[in-house]
Amino acid sequence: MDKRRSKNYLYVGGIDESVSEELLRAAFIPFGDLKDVVLPRDHKTNRTRGFGFVTFEEESDAQDAIDNMHEAELQGRILNVRLANPRTIDKSRAVWSADEWMEQNLQDENAAKEEEAK
Repeated sequence: MDKRRSKNYLYVGGIDESVSEELLRAAFIPFGDLKDVVLPRDHKTNRTRGFGFVTFEEESDAQDAIDNMHEAELQGRILNVRLANPRTIDKSRAVWSADEWMEQNLQDENAAKEEEAK
């Protein structure tokens, strides 16, 4: 079963950049056994992106976490905790076929080259 479609896979928003996966795990473990904790990072800066995902073993534990952690404070920030939405993409065309994607990546590439030249 795809964990992104299950009721035990949570989105956690509003995470301060100082929060580690270990701290996020410690904040959610009181509600039940965890399968996984992920804090996505920006591939350029390696800093956390301000959100994460927590996967519980049991759906009821995930619901308890939502009930108790939504709008709770962690490291001075208010959390937004809810069931994670499955990621949807337009499978009919490649991401690089979008003009906006190509333009943004060219700008990023040019900026990186300019920075290296300094």
